[in-house]
Amino acid sequence: MKNNLLACVLIGLLLNIGVQVSIAQNRSSLNPEQITALKNVRNDLSDHLTKELIPFWTKNSIDKKYGGYFTCFDKDGQLYAPDSSKYLNTQARLIWSFSTFYKMYPENKSYLQAAKQGVDFFIDHFWDKKNAGWYWKVARNGDFVDNGKVVYGQSFAIYALTEYYMATGDQRGLDYAEKTFETLQKYAADVARGGYYENLENDWSLSAPGFCAGDRKSLDIHMHMMECYTNLYKATKDDVHKRRLEEVILVLKSHMINKVTGCGMNQFDLSFNPIPAIAIRRTYNAEREGKLVETPTNTTSYGHNLELLWLMSWANQTMEKPDTTDISIFRRLADHSLKYGLDYEFGGVYRDGPQDGPALIKDKEFWQNAEAMVGYLEIYRITKDPKYLEAFNLVWKFVNTKMINHKVGEWTILLTREGKPIDPNVASVWKVSYHSGRAVIESINRIDRILKEMK
Repeated sequence: MKNNLLACVLIGLLLNIGVQVSIAQNRSSLNPEQITALKNVRNDLSDHLTKELIPFWTKNSIDKKYGGYFTCFDKDGQLYAPDSSKYLNTQARLIWSFSTFYKMYPENKSYLQAAKQGVDFFIDHFWDKKNAGWYWKVARNGDFVDNGKVVYGQSFAIYALTEYYMATGDQRGLDYAEKTFETLQKYAADVARGGYYENLENDWSLSAPGFCAGDRKSLDIHMHMMECYTNLYKATKDDVHKRRLEEVILVLKSHMINKVTGCGMNQFDLSFNPIPAIAIRRTYNAEREGKLVETPTNTTSYGHNLELLWLMSWANQTMEKPDTTDISIFRRLADHSLKYGLDYEFGGVYRDGPQDGPALIKDKEFWQNAEAMVGYLEIYRITKDPKYLEAFNLVWKFVNTKMINHKVGEWTILLTREGKPIDPNVASVWKVSYHSGRAVIESINRIDRILKEMK
């Protein structure tokens, strides 16, 4: 028994050494021209953040009459639906955004006020005082419109409120984040099979099968559970939060990544058997234009795969695990996107495709490209493999020249492969500053780390 245990330990050490050697062999130093180019990208990103993106949201998003945030802006930056409903996910994402802006620039109290008034509205109108948890959608004035409990939205409440707490010290942020966590453990955790139920009604009963999706689980929601639990653990350092984070990561690694192709899979039944992805009530963006796959199929999202890569890496770092943790998973996620999702001719990444073949939908949407920027930089930072930095540069060039509406300060929602607008608006009830702003911030942080680690 002892000999077997010793053998397992030795094998593990050898495998880890092999990973370290493999990474070391792939490390390449940037030449002076490449360093200058990377610094120039960093400067462009910083200018976009501080001179365009943050000013746009600070100036335009605050609903001064009722509180909370406006989210619908056209290609000219004009508010086009002032009385549209307020959605849990985008209200939370703007709380996260202004909290993050305040953490970065604490001398600017307008970011603090923008975050605080958003939290005031959020708690007053989205929190279900009877059944706990957060409503999915309310009217502009706060009257509830859809009081269903969508775990996707609950996760963003935790993510936003923990960020708000860490930025401001306002105890309400942490209190409501922990209340949400406890409510999810009570009503949404699938203790028999693992993971979480995702679509539930106001009283936390499961929604109907099919379009209402009470019979499905997804990579998307579990990835965002990992994201919010990472921020929760970062805020509390509570071992319970760490254990739940590790459980979600195990679900993702064990059930939701294709072991043959290395890419993420979209949807599953409650026992984690992969099933063709369908549009889902509440979580599906019905307003989005562009080509859609009409027949359900086993697709993968290049944006989700790269987002999964860097969010899992961030989770590992938050738990103080080595950069090499899960590196083989990260490489396979990134390499699948290089093979099928990256547009080497025009730049940017496509929207969706099969798990084992070329892309089906070659439109370019804002969020996939935002997450691709961070994912490629993160895998390059860890491995120093130049192909990933080249991929980042291809995506950033497309984003900077085609996707960002520099006149307005935000990103166009949806473009053709070549970069012509399909949905020219810069924001909607589903799209605010979360993907675009965070991608810029996280890209700057990674470029700084890359340059620092070269010294």
